[in-house]
Amino acid sequence: MAETQRFMHFLKVLQRRPDAQAVVSGSNDYPGIRGLVRFYQTAGGVLVAAEISGLPTSDRRCDSDIFAFHIHCGERCTGNREDPFANAREHYNPERCPHPAHAGDMPPLFASDGTAAQVFLTDRFTVREIIGKTVVIHDDVDDFTSQPSGNPGDKIACGEIRRTNCR
Repeated sequence: MAETQRFMHFLKVLQRRPDAQAVVSGSNDYPGIRGLVRFYQTAGGVLVAAEISGLPTSDRRCDSDIFAFHIHCGERCTGNREDPFANAREHYNPERCPHPAHAGDMPPLFASDGTAAQVFLTDRFTVREIIGKTVVIHDDVDDFTSQPSGNPGDKIACGEIRRTNCR
């Protein structure tokens, strides 16, 4: 019964205005990527809800439609020709933990025909701590082993985390 009550609580949380959100856009090479990542502060941690469309797809059955998904410590989704989101900088990691224990390491996005949606709870950060940071989607799956960042491939989409509620 307690699990059902917790689940119902989280459904109610998702119906309110998020405390922060990031509007995600793709790089020039992936202009069709669009989405929204919402952050809800709860007593048990931060509930993160992501909806992303336009992710690259493959015609080959065994290719992975799994994309690394992280919070980075930079404040802007800008960069240069080689790295369009260079100013997103590296993974958010205030405790200087090894990968995949960075505060900004999040579960990967599993896409279905270019669309991904997920909701998860984390206590690795608070909403207040990530305001002004960035959310980044990479073009490969995170291997959860390689240092310093899991060998996730190139940054293909980014969003700046902004407060939505006045507190």
